[in-house]
Amino acid sequence: MNHLRSIAELGPDGLHRLLDLTDHMAEVNRRPNPKVPALRGRTVCNVFFEDSTRTRLSFETAAKRLSADTMTFSVASSSLNKGESLRDTIETIAAMGVDAFVVRHGSSGVPWQISAWTTASIVNAGDGWHEHPTQALLDAYTIRQALGRTTGFDGLRIAIVGDVKHSRVARSDIAAFTMLGADVTLVAPRTLLPPGDLGDDLGVSVSDRLDPVLEDVDVLYLLRMQRERMTEALVPSLREYTARFGLTPDRARRLGDHVVVMHPGPMNRGVEMAVDPAELPGAVITQQVTNGIAVRMAVLFDLLGSGARPAPEPHTDVENTEMERA
Repeated sequence: MNHLRSIAELGPDGLHRLLDLTDHMAEVNRRPNPKVPALRGRTVCNVFFEDSTRTRLSFETAAKRLSADTMTFSVASSSLNKGESLRDTIETIAAMGVDAFVVRHGSSGVPWQISAWTTASIVNAGDGWHEHPTQALLDAYTIRQALGRTTGFDGLRIAIVGDVKHSRVARSDIAAFTMLGADVTLVAPRTLLPPGDLGDDLGVSVSDRLDPVLEDVDVLYLLRMQRERMTEALVPSLREYTARFGLTPDRARRLGDHVVVMHPGPMNRGVEMAVDPAELPGAVITQQVTNGIAVRMAVLFDLLGSGARPAPEPHTDVENTEMERA
């Protein structure tokens, strides 16, 4: 694997390989000294053009536990504020001997564009509304761990609830969960769903009512309301959204004991969940954060552990990459 920019790029074999490799990294993290010399001499640079806490710290921790050197690019104090182009910035940093860039950007397709400017490996840490593949990997690993599904998700019923339209997590999760064999249902008002025939386009079912879905679900995945990405009022009010699509105390009582409850964070408390997740026996939200380190260790090791750098990709204009926001 040269890059990790989307789940489709992995394919089923790559997805299973990384999940299996994560088992080994989780074992490393359970040791008294959770550090191995696997990537000693390698350099990983985090280039985040959007705010992040969980993902950025998770990648930093993962790289350090593999003994890689780390660099963090600060947009606020960079030459981008002096008019330097993104390409010049990437090429300058790459000249310092970077082996992998972890990139988060507000525009879809930027990780593909950067691949044309450097021989370093590219990890997509979130691009616009498009994808967030390592979040999907940690989500799949958390489900596999919680339900003992080491061979796949055949017959597993997963409901993804909320703001699918603006969620790169949802897109990557749908791709990963369906690739593993799960039956996925999207639950949201029509205003929070992307356009198109989602059954044909994504291979999922769609419902605008949460309550009937709760009766027949194994995993309940609650998405964060992406208010910072909304340019219009897409729901009448947050209170009404919670009443129709939030996990209220009544809905929580109706969940089966086996149901796994997930959220990508950060949570809008009282909106997606009107209950304390610590009181839900099936909640694995903190475990998702823990698993994020092991998953990102697996990704970095898979990319850099062999010692070979990929050849740069042919140059393509930004407009011709996956830059659409749908």
